[in-house]
Amino acid sequence: MTQMRLERLRAELDARELDAVLIAKPENRAYLSGFTGSAGLLLISRDRAALITDFRYIEQATAQAPAFDVVKMESTNQAALARLVDEWGVSRLGFEGDFLTVDDHRNYQQAAAGCQWTSITGLVEGLRMIKDETEIELMRKAAAIADDAFAQILPLIKPGVLERDLATELEYRMKKLGAEGVAFETIVASGVRSSLPHGVASDKPLEQGDLVTFDFGALYQGYCSDMTRTVMVGEPTDKQREIYGIVLEAQKRGVAACRPGITGKELDAVCRSYIAEKGYGEYFGHGTGHGVGRFIHEGPRVSQRGGDVVLQPGMVVTVEPGIYLPGWGGVRIEDMLLITESGAESFTHSPKELLIL
Repeated sequence: MTQMRLERLRAELDARELDAVLIAKPENRAYLSGFTGSAGLLLISRDRAALITDFRYIEQATAQAPAFDVVKMESTNQAALARLVDEWGVSRLGFEGDFLTVDDHRNYQQAAAGCQWTSITGLVEGLRMIKDETEIELMRKAAAIADDAFAQILPLIKPGVLERDLATELEYRMKKLGAEGVAFETIVASGVRSSLPHGVASDKPLEQGDLVTFDFGALYQGYCSDMTRTVMVGEPTDKQREIYGIVLEAQKRGVAACRPGITGKELDAVCRSYIAEKGYGEYFGHGTGHGVGRFIHEGPRVSQRGGDVVLQPGMVVTVEPGIYLPGWGGVRIEDMLLITESGAESFTHSPKELLIL
């Protein structure tokens, strides 16, 4: 898989008239090389690939990145880069302009003063939007771990239990099931707090009559999953059933619309227009979804703002509409889906009908 990814990247070098690219983002570095250490740089040209790292990671890098020449950092990363750039005859060098700090960029430019530096922001991210079979299987597993962990904690959701304790238990179960960690900070928001779209778990105890939103994901071998479910503690009121029903129908419509050829903006409109039609448009203020992969939020965007990318087979996106009423509560439902040749495959299998606990 590494060679295929390098070939796709090298095709972009020709298109952009670059001799080589410098890759520093951890997720891009891991995607292109397989190296998962916390320190390292990739230098990739049309016919060579090097991984610069320090003494701590030489053995790991050699094992994880066999397609790369592992170069031990000299006095600084900049010195090692300058030597390679000179040896390889690089005159036009691409770099991640959205990642290097101003100071880093200045120091690298000074070390490789003979190069013309060009930002390649979004280049590798664009390649990462289309998942290969290895990535797809890892993400299926990450989603299955999240599903299983959620099923295990359902009996624990009852009045008096703290949001924070449920989040801790959920994260523990995911790790017991094979996750290396969480994909992002777990959200557990109950009662009036469920109107907070990113209401991370607090010390609030659950109460009878609370809607409780869980938004969480597993990290499995470098890949993320993402799902949201909202459940009910005790019998729901008519309004709670109404809001839940609207969000559920909007989410189902969004899932049904997932297919190649639709843009993220058009997919967003499917969910957004239904919620607006029901009179709650102003209470759905975020995008309908986003891409998922090595990073929890990556391309393509499923949003009315910036959702211009046309969905293609191999992309993995979320569909997560919500309604949030300040001082009352909120509902969000989210699945993670793989765009296929004919539609979409959901990686998320937890029940979506309102669970009354």
